[in-house]
Amino acid sequence: MKRLTIRARLTVVYGGLFLLAGMVLLAVTYVLVEQRMPGTFGVTLNSARLPQPSADRVITPESAEQLRVFARQIQDEARENALETLLTQGGIALAVVSATAFAFGWLIAGRALQPLHQITGTARRIAGAGTAGRGLHERIALDGPRDEVRELADTFDLMLERLDQSFDGQRRFVANASHELRTPLALNRSLLELAVTRPDAPAELKQLGETLLAVNERHERLIDGLLTLADSDQQVVERTPLDLAELAGHVAEQMRTELPVHRHLGPAPTAGDPVLLERLTQNLLENALRHNVPTGGQVWLNTATVDGWATLVVANTGPLVPGYEVETIFQPFRRLRQERVGGGRGFGLGLSIVRAVAGAHGGSVRAEPRPGGGLVVTVLLPAELPVRAVPAYAPPAVPATIVAPRAGLP
Repeated sequence: MKRLTIRARLTVVYGGLFLLAGMVLLAVTYVLVEQRMPGTFGVTLNSARLPQPSADRVITPESAEQLRVFARQIQDEARENALETLLTQGGIALAVVSATAFAFGWLIAGRALQPLHQITGTARRIAGAGTAGRGLHERIALDGPRDEVRELADTFDLMLERLDQSFDGQRRFVANASHELRTPLALNRSLLELAVTRPDAPAELKQLGETLLAVNERHERLIDGLLTLADSDQQVVERTPLDLAELAGHVAEQMRTELPVHRHLGPAPTAGDPVLLERLTQNLLENALRHNVPTGGQVWLNTATVDGWATLVVANTGPLVPGYEVETIFQPFRRLRQERVGGGRGFGLGLSIVRAVAGAHGGSVRAEPRPGGGLVVTVLLPAELPVRAVPAYAPPAVPATIVAPRAGLP
């Protein structure tokens, strides 16, 4: 059974109490009027006041009694009519006033709940920010008397302030730590390159140096990914007009791969940070190439404008991916069926950076298993001339016409 809203319940309480009070008042009035109203409701007929008999008018005791009975009937009927009129007219007036009370109760309840709507709106905007930590700078700042609702709003603001400080501290720590680690890694790379390039270096030293250089490069990529993730977690303020088709084609040309990349690049104008969007496209292609089948693998790269959104779709062949595990790949340092990545398959930051960059540009990203194996990752970015508001990521529903930029996908 569907429960009534708080506003409806408050209205029922207000109107019900008024109706109950009106019914009690009407009943008390009826009882008091009935008790105070004389039983004969007029002049009493008695023998002393009967007309005296005359020659032309003879009044017998029987006729006098009939007159008294008739008069008493008229008086009783008048008394009952008066009480009935009191109940009827009072009931009608009570119904009209009660309906008015219910209407005013609805308006007053809405007015009383207005601060709660303001709190809900703020919470909804923060929840729809898309990326963890974004939007926490917003506050309710509720005005009015210091009542229970004001105390709730102030407590909510205090919670937002502490969360905002926590997320900012986390981002600053990641950025500072990454910058500090870059210096020793660059120094190690220089020393190793100097050691392996010496003419008199033995073969064992060169082999060891090359191994250490590969490990050092892996660590540098990790630090670079952490920095990008920390930077892309901030909203992009300065935006440059660009075309995703041109950017995706440039990235695909720069990446020399053994697997074929089938391109269907339609116009997809948008605006944003070219460096971050280039990194987004690069991460998607690297992920599609890295997690592919050993032989006969393929990658599809499509761009288009769909319903006012610039779309970038990257699909690949690969192992079957369960639908319930798709969301895992967007979490930092995680990949399918493994908490921490190891070996040479990456650090699990690629798609986390993709989501952060898309969110920083006011867009969203979603992935879905491809029939036959692999993934289809779709990025939605606002077109250069947006036609509607950005949907909240929970995850957002991709328009049905998204199949258009995926022409050529199997």
